[in-house]
Amino acid sequence: MSALVHSRAGPEALAATLSALVTGVAEGVVADAVVIVEQESEAIDLIIEATGAHHVVIAAGSDPWSAGAALARRDWFMCLEAGDIPLEGWIGAVDRFAFIAEREGYPIGRLARRAPDWREWLRERVGRLSREVRAGDIVHRSRLGGAHAKRLRIAGVEAQILRQPQPDRDFAAAG
Repeated sequence: MSALVHSRAGPEALAATLSALVTGVAEGVVADAVVIVEQESEAIDLIIEATGAHHVVIAAGSDPWSAGAALARRDWFMCLEAGDIPLEGWIGAVDRFAFIAEREGYPIGRLARRAPDWREWLRERVGRLSREVRAGDIVHRSRLGGAHAKRLRIAGVEAQILRQPQPDRDFAAAG
């Protein structure tokens, strides 16, 4: 599995997410990481270089997941927002989902998000209704780009992500 990390926050949020993925790399579940940014930053570039991740710069409003997938080595992706921290048990749950997903007809798995405040909690509740790929999803390469968005079946994955509050993000940009 490849980790796709969309970084719209500061370097601390990116570092926290990438460091949380280290156990997944050690267990053989995460093969590589691609960081998707909307603008270059020396601090972000240092983190990317130190972790051995790849990165791609996209235009604001572009689909980050498709852009990241173009550089990823695997066909299954764990989509994360910088600041997302997968909580205990995520490795086994994600690995199980990817193993059985195609056979069961679930092209997308959705991790639950533990919100640190009421705004993030509300974003999570509204976001559960979306059929679009979003941060916290496990998705197969064939399902990116929206070609199958209306027919996608989404399975809950028995793991959680702690979403760090993003004070610089607008509340209307629910993700």
